[in-house]
Amino acid sequence: MKFFIDTANLEQIQEAYDLGVLDGVTTNPSLMAKEGIKGTQNQREHYIKICNIVNGDVSAEVIATDYEGMIREGEELAALNSHIVVKVPCIADGIKAIKHFTEKGIRTNCTLVFSVGQALLAAKAGATYVSPFVGRLDDICEDGVGLVADIVRMYHTYDYKTQVLAASIRNTKHIIECVEVGADVATCPLSAIKGLLNHPLTDSGLKKFLEDYKKVNG
Repeated sequence: MKFFIDTANLEQIQEAYDLGVLDGVTTNPSLMAKEGIKGTQNQREHYIKICNIVNGDVSAEVIATDYEGMIREGEELAALNSHIVVKVPCIADGIKAIKHFTEKGIRTNCTLVFSVGQALLAAKAGATYVSPFVGRLDDICEDGVGLVADIVRMYHTYDYKTQVLAASIRNTKHIIECVEVGADVATCPLSAIKGLLNHPLTDSGLKKFLEDYKKVNG
């Protein structure tokens, strides 16, 4: 499984990169707003800063919701850096835009996916990634990880090359569950990634080793 970090915070991206496990970054307008990044030019400059840190895919989302607008924005975003993957919402014009981008060799991430049917359309249009939102489904008492599993199974059955990028990951348990059902990628907050390190037996074992070392080495 590949690890993407879901943030626009440069310090967190750098920390995840320095850990040695980061494969890419996903962002969205909400994450940009959280960092106080305003204006199209500032946001695009920020994408370039992210690309300079990460040696992997960086999803940059279009704001337009009409076909022509998505094409214009997507082509501008893709031109910023070779790492950019254009993030497109799973709506009718979005699927059309994904098909256009695919034909032009521009990689895409179909976002806001909440059903197998949406994932099917994205794959048929040639999306590089499809992003089912695990946490948001869980929030309304639906099975987010179950959807990831269903999409993985469908793609394997029909040999679609689109990668399943589990999004809206809220915690470390979500990551483990997505690993178990075969997601290609999980995009997570830094806290969830670092949570994979935690185990009480690791802490107690290390403490015992150090205590025993001190007994014989002073």
